[in-house]
Amino acid sequence: MVELTLARNFPPADEAAWKALVEEALKGAPFASLRSESYDGIAIEPLYARAQGAQRIAGRAAGTPWSIMQRIDLTDAKAANTQALADLNNGANALNLVFEGAVGDYGYALPATRAAISEALDNIYLDAGIAVELDFGPPSRQAAKLMAEHVRAKGLKPSALDLRFCFDPLGARATRGAFPAPWAEFAPVVTGLIGDLAAEGFKGPFAVADGRPVHAAGGSEAQELAFVLANALAYLRALEAHGFELDEARCLIFFRLAADQDQFFTIAKFRALRKLWTRVEQACGLSPRPAFICAETAWRMMTKRDPHGNIVRGTIAALAAAVGGADAVTVLPFSAALGAPDAFARRIARNTQTILIEEANLHRVTDPAAGSGAIEALTDALCQTAWWFFQRIEKAGGAAEALETGLIQRVVARVRAEREANVARRREPILGTSDFPDLAEDKVAVFAAPRSEEVAPAASALPRTRLADPFERLRDRSDAYLAAHGSRPKVFLACLGRAADFNARASFAKSLFEAGGIEAVEANGDNLAKRFEDSGAALACLCSSDKVYAREAVEVARAHAAAGAKHIYLAGKPGADRAALEGAGISTFLHQGCDTLAILNAAYDEI
Repeated sequence: MVELTLARNFPPADEAAWKALVEEALKGAPFASLRSESYDGIAIEPLYARAQGAQRIAGRAAGTPWSIMQRIDLTDAKAANTQALADLNNGANALNLVFEGAVGDYGYALPATRAAISEALDNIYLDAGIAVELDFGPPSRQAAKLMAEHVRAKGLKPSALDLRFCFDPLGARATRGAFPAPWAEFAPVVTGLIGDLAAEGFKGPFAVADGRPVHAAGGSEAQELAFVLANALAYLRALEAHGFELDEARCLIFFRLAADQDQFFTIAKFRALRKLWTRVEQACGLSPRPAFICAETAWRMMTKRDPHGNIVRGTIAALAAAVGGADAVTVLPFSAALGAPDAFARRIARNTQTILIEEANLHRVTDPAAGSGAIEALTDALCQTAWWFFQRIEKAGGAAEALETGLIQRVVARVRAEREANVARRREPILGTSDFPDLAEDKVAVFAAPRSEEVAPAASALPRTRLADPFERLRDRSDAYLAAHGSRPKVFLACLGRAADFNARASFAKSLFEAGGIEAVEANGDNLAKRFEDSGAALACLCSSDKVYAREAVEVARAHAAAGAKHIYLAGKPGADRAALEGAGISTFLHQGCDTLAILNAAYDEI
């Protein structure tokens, strides 16, 4: 047998040779400029050596595909049943029934009634290997009992079914801002319901530690991990107090994390959760068992504008969750932020996972990221940071007390503010929304469905955010302007010099303004001020190189001011010529990292 080495025709490479090439490419910039930092303060290096002695993390068995789970979340149970059957007949093997008021209620959800459950599950054979999750909240917690009644009415054996009852009072407290009663009084009620279901023969799991409230509120990876770990421990204690043995109680708990487009941190987060829960099990005197972990692609990364970009984001997130060892994955359909997704969007969500399983074969290897220097380093760093915050929650009295005193809300709010500032400055770009928008994008069809009843959360609730929302509100203003005036608000890009001088900055300015729905009208050559007047634009922006600005910017700016420009911008930093440029009428300088949202909102005030 001849061994083929793919690298045999290439010269050997080492880190020193790589660094030499990097330093040449940096053109004098320090090597440290390639390093970055996560929202948890974790250092991210540009290159990692292979991790030595790394052990695979026990989770989903090799060769076992994760469950392809589809959300069933329409208020019309008959329409929900049609969707569920279509999903199951076309690749899905698990359903997530989302009820009103659940953590996963994004505006469309099933009513928690006997009739709705019966109709939504009509002709669905629960004993045929189909996994079903019940995602319910305080307004719909009776869904658990109603589901048990449905099973009895069908004559099914509870122990033969793969049903996950999602009791998550702490997650509900985080999203709604209040407990129905103090935790010490409410916990026995929840564990009593779980005990009743277990006594009927349902095998569970019954309680879920769900990280989506923290993630959707803009929290960091370590904060999400600490939150689910603290919640799971609270449920473990409550179940033990109810009379369950610890070894049995831990099997009644499962986890759910959000998966987003940060591929490496998502992989590391799912791996870290298994390591963290193993540490809790060991501290309880238990021999570790692989936890069951579900994934749902993140709500906060979904966009209304250029929604087809959500297909890419969802694919990256699903891939990362699968590589990280998720046991079940739900991909939000790409049009979810616009309304109830139609059959096409749901098919894309299903097929995303089918391709990852059937064509990419991601399930063939257990923990395929094991040994990767980058993933191992990020996993360990997340474990350390999350454990520190978990201990802080425990010292505050546990998850319930930390929510009541606002500890969790405050630390999440600090990260959210930092994240929103980076989005506003386009340091965290949203493709198709804050960067490279398409003002002529086609409308995307959604399913005509009534929305579920919305209950305003209390002030202490974790807010549910989408990072694209501030830019989308500006685009809505642009649409309103178009409807009222027959054209969009415009900015005139006065491009000076040759194409080589202005192309880069003109593209930058176009992307910046059109992210807010302000159409960029580009021109170069002679008579720019006259062409500005003819364009119908109220705003003007000079675009060129620093060298050309030094020769021409002052004169061109004055001409545009005389032609009636309400506001004149310059693409680039002013440098030593700031006083002269501002004296000529230039008010705002556009550069990487500037507060784009503030600039665009001020532009609408000018218009």
